[in-house]
Order: sequence, then C-alpha cells, then structure tokens
Amino acid sequence: MSLTPDQQAEIETLRSTSAPTLRAVSEGMEAHLYKAYPVLDHGFVRVVDYMGDDAAICQAARVSYGKGTKSVQNDEGLIRYLMRHWHSTPFEMCEIKLHVKLPVFVARQWIRHRTANVNEYSARYSILDREFYIPAPEQLAAQSVVNNQGRGEALTGEEAARVLEYLKADSARAYDHYEAMISDEGQQGLARELARMNLPANIYTQWYWKVDLHNLLHFLRLRADAHAQYEIRVYADEICKLVADWVPAAYSAFEDYRMGGATLSGKALDVIKRMLKGEEVSQEASGMSKGEWREFQALLD
Repeated sequence: MSLTPDQQAEIETLRSTSAPTLRAVSEGMEAHLYKAYPVLDHGFVRVVDYMGDDAAICQAARVSYGKGTKSVQNDEGLIRYLMRHWHSTPFEMCEIKLHVKLPVFVARQWIRHRTANVNEYSARYSILDREFYIPAPEQLAAQSVVNNQGRGEALTGEEAARVLEYLKADSARAYDHYEAMISDEGQQGLARELARMNLPANIYTQWYWKVDLHNLLHFLRLRADAHAQYEIRVYADEICKLVADWVPAAYSAFEDYRMGGATLSGKALDVIKRMLKGEEVSQEASGMSKGEWREFQALLD
C-alpha cells in the first residue's frame, strides 16, 4: 500500500483528534474511521466519513410505515423484514464516503455503478504517481473456454514469466514517455491533459466515492460475488468488512437474503412444492427451459 507522506500525516492527525457530537455514531465504524486498508499491490480503501447506523434504518422505516411495523418486536427483526421484502428507502438513510486508490481499469468497472457521488484525482492538473498494478503470478490466467467474461486456468512457466515481463516493461516505458512529454526542461512540454492518454490502464488513480447503504449493498452483491473479476472483488471484500462493523444487523440480513439467498421463478417454486409432496418432476414437466432447469438444479446441489 502506498500512502503519500501528506496522506499519512492527515490520517494520523484525524485519528488523534476527536470532537463531541450529538448525532448517532456507530462504534464499529468509529474504529475504522480514516484508517487505510491495503488492497492489491498499491491500492487501499479508507472510510472518510459516514452517516447513520442500524437504528437510523429503523427510525426511517417507522416514520415511513407507521403502525404497519408495530408487530415487529425489535430493530433487528425489522431490518430483516425490510431486507427480505426488498424495501430500499430505509437503507438509503445511511451513507458512507470512501477514499479509494485503485487501478484505472478497475475504476472503469466500478464507475458503472452510477448511483454514487464521485470525485476522482485529476490528471489534467496533477501528475500521476509511477505506480502500476502488476498481478501476482497466481492471478495470471488464460481466457475461460466457457465464459467470455471470465478467466480459466492460471498461466504457468515461460508463458507466465513472459506475460509478467510484458506488463512490467510496457508500464515502465509508457510512464517514461509520459514524463518525457510533460517535462519543461528544454522544451514547451505537452499539456498534462493530453500526455495522460499515453498511460496504461493498470496505473493507479484515486477517488472519493460517496454512496448510500442501499446502493452500496447492491454494489457488494455484484462485486463481492465469486464470479466477479478478482481485481474489483478484493475491494468489495474489504468494504464488506467495514459494512459488517458499521451496520451489523443490516449486513447480517444482507448476507442471508442477498449474498446467501437466491431468486426463484414461479415455476421453480411450483417444482419445489411438488417435490416436497414426493413427486418426481422432469424438466419438460416443469415448464422451464433447459437453461433455467440447469440453474435450478445447480441451486439444489
């Protein structure tokens, strides 16, 4: 993990300074506030600020639904009810602001989640650091033969060594040329906003990313999934740890109903009911397509 001296000094100052507040705080999140947690070879995630806790979710729900929630005996039960029935608004009452350092190609995936506020480090005004994501050897994998968006077996031997050398050499060469183009020693120097086009997609960028809990959980459901690309999944995994300490009841419900749950079609539910009655149901009798039937069987297995 690479923090600049200024960033490290800022973190130390913030963590050594406290102020009284009347607003609700999450003790779990207070322990994480401002700390930078390493991800990949040079990246990190750190919490800059947050708002709300499990109680804020319940407060919002009770204002919204009034007497309809009186049958729920406690906050955790209410949160599980809200998660189970896909109520989103109460979870939007909690927000978090993260400072993330990540490779540009990961940022391009991440930004597809458009339900957040983002402010990225500007290479128009500043010079990017000479830091690149170079995968660990075990993460160098061939193209999957069954999934156009995924990886297959890891590269080995001479091929793995050759690919690693390409990545390292090409990254260094591109940055050397970037530096040479923007230099003003003996030349005008190309504008930074133009020179940045020469930088590779594995160079690191940084941003502040602010999002509400509902949209954050949607991000985590997709990006912390085992099928997500490794380089973004490790960021999602680290954020999961933060959220689990921030809103433990909400995160527990999220694990049960989103991460560990499954969405079934009406046909699948009908098949399960028939199976519980002791009936044997074939794919043809189920009314499902072959693809749906395979997915259904995989869930049962």
